Amino acid sequence: MLTFWLRRLIFTGLTLLLVSLVVFGLSELAPSNIARNTLGVTITPEQEASFNAQNGLDQPAWARYLRWMLGSDWQAARLIGRPVTRLSDPATGRADWWEVGPGGAHYQHYSPDGETLVRVVRDAAGQRREVTLGPDAWTADADGRLTFWGVDRAGHAALWVKGANAAELTLTDAGWISTPGAPVRYLPLQRGLLRGDPGISLYTRRPVTETLAGRLRNTAILAGLAFAFIMPLALALGVLAGVSEGRALDRLLSILGLVTTATPEFVTGVFLILIFSTWLGWLPGAVVLSSDTALFERPSMLALPILTLTLVELGYVLRLTRASMAEVMRTNYIRAAVLKGLPYRRVVLRHALRNALLAPITVILLHVNWLMGGIVVVEAIFGYPGLGSFILQAALFKDVFGLEAATMLLVLLAVATQLIADAAYTFLNPRIRYG
Repeated sequence: MLTFWLRRLIFTGLTLLLVSLVVFGLSELAPSNIARNTLGVTITPEQEASFNAQNGLDQPAWARYLRWMLGSDWQAARLIGRPVTRLSDPATGRADWWEVGPGGAHYQHYSPDGETLVRVVRDAAGQRREVTLGPDAWTADADGRLTFWGVDRAGHAALWVKGANAAELTLTDAGWISTPGAPVRYLPLQRGLLRGDPGISLYTRRPVTETLAGRLRNTAILAGLAFAFIMPLALALGVLAGVSEGRALDRLLSILGLVTTATPEFVTGVFLILIFSTWLGWLPGAVVLSSDTALFERPSMLALPILTLTLVELGYVLRLTRASMAEVMRTNYIRAAVLKGLPYRRVVLRHALRNALLAPITVILLHVNWLMGGIVVVEAIFGYPGLGSFILQAALFKDVFGLEAATMLLVLLAVATQLIADAAYTFLNPRIRYG
């Protein structure tokens, strides 16, 4: 058994590695221009080049993949000559990158004119002050240029070249701003996907993990409640239909399951909104999250999304369980148990049910992944800010960093649920042993 689980964990790691390559490769091959999608189609070539440089999009694909997976802080430490770290700013709540200096100090840098360097020093108490560095801060490279590597104020390891007259073009609410004294090379700083930092979202301009954390929490609440309601009900009705094969109850449940499964989510959602929100006024027809605790303050907002998911998923799991249960009930050992005079309920619950659940268990656990990321339509109908709607927005906006991270999260969830399914098999059927 231990050998089997070790082998599965190794195969799981290889699967995730291959999937990461596929996800990254597909995002690279997608016909899109990230700079134009982010800034608009009217940008100039100079503005596009500046945007690509600041976000590391001008680097080769293999370098961006390594930065995405393994991070770039270790590269920055080698280039700068000091370790780099990310510290939270109590005033803004944001985390900024800093060089680690002596005595608990941390450094950032900028150049106002391309000729002088200014160091922003953050002391151990969090207070900041600026110091103008002298000429000895510059280092001559192999070409005789005076250069300086340091962390800038925007989360990059940056290379300044004295006298280069480089300008940084940035789009703000007031329009495009050209900042003199800009670096000539940027290395966006991140810890990498393996350490929980896949980068900065081009859509929200915030770390992807911050956005995903809130969206994942919202979807986990909705999916968890829906799963807890759907699956026991679907399994119970499926078992009931399976033991009543060919009777009126079986036909009624099968027809209802087929109807609910065949009806698209948007039709079911709109229909429920019209009845329970517009006509009857019993339940809210949209989810409005004004705060992090809004779902707990007004749980009625979740009623219609959960009911929509229930009607969509109920029929599928019901019919699968019904087919599996009916097949088990026709086996010889079940017939022998009935002929021996065992109580019918005991035959169903102790002998037939476990074997009948072997087929649905894989599908049920796969639906966990669907409930977490595949309920885009339901989230869009009710305006629910979940993981599925974030994936849709990231795909439409061509936010490759957000899309890649969310996709890998769903793949990890799918792999984890299958490992849980393997463990569930041994519980449902003790004859199954993994060698």
